[in-house]
Amino acid sequence: MKTFNSIREILEFAMTGEQGAIDLYTRLAGETTISEMKEIFMQFAREEMGHKARLMKIRDEGVMETAGIKVTDMKISDYTADVQPTPDMDYRDALVLAMSREKAAFKLYSRLAEQVTETGLKSLFLSLAQEEARHKLRFEIEYDEFVLRDN
Repeated sequence: MKTFNSIREILEFAMTGEQGAIDLYTRLAGETTISEMKEIFMQFAREEMGHKARLMKIRDEGVMETAGIKVTDMKISDYTADVQPTPDMDYRDALVLAMSREKAAFKLYSRLAEQVTETGLKSLFLSLAQEEARHKLRFEIEYDEFVLRDN
């Protein structure tokens, strides 16, 4: 993992990751011809925009609100094959993609928490990791209800 020299660098790195997710979901929304998938991708993009906005607020105002709730991991994404984003992907694949991205974001924020020594920042990154875990759980529940139940 990259080595950081300042808190600002860590936040900029995290914001770049969130922007990558925004760009991906927005691109997929623009490419798909299925109206339901377009809305789903735009919803995913809006959630990532919220993450980025939270990081920007922390960078600009030093506001570090945290929540210490541990989120359950259904581990569904541990048993799904990687999915490459395509304009014609179906809902199942979109959920798998979203679970995978949220899992990666969770790992990133957990690693960032390990790299900082300041207690407030450590708590912040652990809180962001749990937020990503909540999103992943939401996608896992959706996958369980709409994909696994049909099989």
